[in-house]
Amino acid sequence: MDEREILTRFKAGTLGRDDAARLLNGARQPRTEPPFPPPRPESVPDPDHGVPDAHGASDGHGAPDGRGMSDGHGASVGHGASVGPGASVGPGASVGHGASVGPGAFDGDRVLDSRAAADRATSTDLIAVVGIAGRYPLAPDLHAHWDNLLTGRDTSSAVPATRAWLASSAAGRRGHFLDAVADFDPEFHGITPTEAAQMDPQERLFLEVAWDALEDAGYTGSRLDALTTASGASRALGVFVGAASHDYALLAAGAWTPGAGAIPAAGHGGLPGRLAASLELTGPAQAVDTAECSGLTAVHLAVGALRRGECAAAVAGGVELLLHPARLADGAGEGVGAVVLKPLHRALADGDRVHAVVRDTAGGHRTRPRRPEPRAAEEAHESRETTARRIGSAGAVTGIAALTDAVLQVRNGVRITGGPESAGVPWPRTRDEAGRELPRTATVEIAAESGGTAWAVIEEYTAEPGGTDTGGDGGPLLLSAPTPAHLAATARRLADWLTATADAPADTDAVADADADAGHPASGPPPAGLARALRVGRAALPCRIALPASRGVTALVARLRHFADTGEAGPEGATADLRDGRGDPLGLDGLPETRDYLIALWRAGRTETLTRLWLNGVGVDWAALEAASPWAAPSQPPPPSARLRRPLWLGADRAPEEPEPNG
Repeated sequence: MDEREILTRFKAGTLGRDDAARLLNGARQPRTEPPFPPPRPESVPDPDHGVPDAHGASDGHGAPDGRGMSDGHGASVGHGASVGPGASVGPGASVGHGASVGPGAFDGDRVLDSRAAADRATSTDLIAVVGIAGRYPLAPDLHAHWDNLLTGRDTSSAVPATRAWLASSAAGRRGHFLDAVADFDPEFHGITPTEAAQMDPQERLFLEVAWDALEDAGYTGSRLDALTTASGASRALGVFVGAASHDYALLAAGAWTPGAGAIPAAGHGGLPGRLAASLELTGPAQAVDTAECSGLTAVHLAVGALRRGECAAAVAGGVELLLHPARLADGAGEGVGAVVLKPLHRALADGDRVHAVVRDTAGGHRTRPRRPEPRAAEEAHESRETTARRIGSAGAVTGIAALTDAVLQVRNGVRITGGPESAGVPWPRTRDEAGRELPRTATVEIAAESGGTAWAVIEEYTAEPGGTDTGGDGGPLLLSAPTPAHLAATARRLADWLTATADAPADTDAVADADADAGHPASGPPPAGLARALRVGRAALPCRIALPASRGVTALVARLRHFADTGEAGPEGATADLRDGRGDPLGLDGLPETRDYLIALWRAGRTETLTRLWLNGVGVDWAALEAASPWAAPSQPPPPSARLRRPLWLGADRAPEEPEPNG
């Protein structure tokens, strides 16, 4: 059967996900059983007795803070005692709060049979867009950007007053500018303020947006370890970034005096290198400068690397900021954008959300990709000109901005016209000769003034997700952040998002009142797959909170707001602060026996105990444990983690004492 029939059968439910993945790849392999069955009640040693909670209280016969955690049979889990099935725990085996039991112990067990086929990429693979993020003029995120596209909003403005260093050249100039380009949250990314002040703001903004795209895709947590190539390399994520300007280095050079010290680097290697180093990635990391084509050329390079098997997934994007007075011009624009790409068959096998499909790309001088069947009248066409009307002449970010607009249009079924009064119009699918609906298609072509051209063909993904998760998946809702202030801001952001998307009440009663009404939630469960998406797709950072997610969205919003306002998790929640090496006091992460213990807990349905261990700093690989349970990523991904951004600029690396969350 051909590719379209495979996807049609998958959508209809007559073809399983693994079979669809194998057929799309042209492989025929025998099925194997998944590594872990779904949780089920079974007779195991009762681990709930004696496991300490995040505040050091034991719920069994053991002592607080894990200094005598009981296994339910009177055996103390402390210095030299046993864990689960006889594992010895010594006092010096801790590997820190960020370590995971998964990478070394779980990789071989969690690989599904479809993964083997997925590792063999070919030159004709379709590529899925599984994550996307961006910031554009008058749009701090893609939701605002899409609203601007739908309404045809004019995003031009005078030079922002916050760019005081441009004041002498700003008079009478109008362009398309980002807000707060000098702001950054160094603590979130583990960077000192002094180092951050030396970083090009383009590098800082791309780091933030790339992280947002990875969170959108669900690949900042332990799922990142599962991105493996055929050679067995883990964390095989490539990073490809288009950039063409060095304004920050020019500003520093112009202000430099003898004895002033080093100035920011003028190269672009830090754009992909910073993300690759911080996440310990093994895929290629490349910066590219092909003028206006740069962002789309980065996508083309990423697609090629995926098809050659150099990486299992890739981040591709571009960035452009106007920071030097010599580059101010009427109609100039700015932006930063990124997408996360994976081979389509592997994305289907892994349960990823697919925003759209990249059919093909090309780069060079007037080189075009192979085209699908011609439907020129029905296609959307994105170009340098259409992008300039929306965000200005935006240099290196032009290509990724055009591709982002194409993805948003095919995903939402709305075409963006050139008219300012009614920019968004319904976009019905066309049909083939047999009457079957065909996916919406958009072409993206960026022609640079230098003569270079980059192309891409974007297609709607029409198959429905195959997972069966519901909002009440029985597991906890877990959030983490680098500091308590970040955690409170993230909880408030999630509460706001739930209020908007699930129509939860904006004002909430006390947590106790919400708990009392938990049996009759007026607004139903949280969005399907939300709690699991946060567990398996987000990085485990040192400041943590666990809340029950099965009480209904009204109660969950109340708990989140209560925590954001007071720092207290309420009677059914728990928090932990694992900074300064406070995590994993028993050193469980370094023991191979811990793997079997965690699997036994999961199989027995002991999610509360697993949650306590997670709160105490044990690296619970939720993605590996839950791999066998059917699921699909939520149709609306949760919002990105909150940042506490503040100005960091040349010669000024100190921040306000209480920065406000603004990104």
